[in-house]
Amino acid sequence: MKTWSYILCFLAVFGGGAFLPVFAEIHIFACEPEWKSLAEEIGGEKVEVYSATTAFQDPHHIEARPSLIAKMRKADLVFCAGADLEIGWLPLLLRQSGNAKIQQGQKGYLLATSLVDLIEVAASSDRSQGDVHAAGNPHIHWDPYRVLKVANGLSIRLGEIDPTHSLYYQERFIQFEKKWHQAMKTWHKEIQALRGKKAIVYHKNWNYLLHWLGVEVIGDLEPKPGIPPTSHHLATLLQLSHQHRPDFIMVTNYQDTQGAQWLSERWLSEKIAVPVIQLPYTVGGTEKATDLISLYSAVLSALSNHSLRSNPHAQ
Repeated sequence: MKTWSYILCFLAVFGGGAFLPVFAEIHIFACEPEWKSLAEEIGGEKVEVYSATTAFQDPHHIEARPSLIAKMRKADLVFCAGADLEIGWLPLLLRQSGNAKIQQGQKGYLLATSLVDLIEVAASSDRSQGDVHAAGNPHIHWDPYRVLKVANGLSIRLGEIDPTHSLYYQERFIQFEKKWHQAMKTWHKEIQALRGKKAIVYHKNWNYLLHWLGVEVIGDLEPKPGIPPTSHHLATLLQLSHQHRPDFIMVTNYQDTQGAQWLSERWLSEKIAVPVIQLPYTVGGTEKATDLISLYSAVLSALSNHSLRSNPHAQ
């Protein structure tokens, strides 16, 4: 044991500690995989990040399990979407954790939606309107410009929690910003064929993305937010196609496609091709979607490829 201790001391002094293990400075509890991915991008080797949800779970409806409470007790930072996306489970986890440094108003509490402006802010809301997010649409990771603002805000917050490495977090943000802008140049070339298209969505998951793409949302499979499609509502959407034909129906890989497939088959019987495109909503949704950049690339590629197939002259 003494010999090993001497070796460690020698490496630390004469080798700059190059061979010693690196321990995380900040333990982060991320509510969703997209924020876990961003925290890892900005935090690098200084952070250890845990995601409370997976790409195949609806973040609106998560059980506040004891294992999540245990993770939150050890966290230095809770990093979530906010705007009531996690209203059904996050407040309970915070209370049960007994962790004072991650409570609302503390440095260890950060909501991504608090760093940007939101669309679809409701003037008023009640339960009769469904699961309306009165503060605005929380699905902001599908707007590339808002992602950069959140990344910058996160780098600042990490520097406040861990001042010793604040410059490190700033440099990590600058590196991410360069990669993100480079990726956006590629994406802008890809999405030109999508301008002016029309879509039906399931929930409002994609509205930030579609606004950026210039795609018009003409209908929602949900009659009200959080309410599954009904036969009456689907019939209404079917009738809608006679005036405004959608180009595709978008669903995430954790949403039920039954209603979307029913619509697609009915339109097909009328010789109207309206495909159902099931897409990864967040990081980990497919094998290729390993981070935010590859997630965007996978979704944009799927949409643009469909558009080019349906209109081979759109080059």
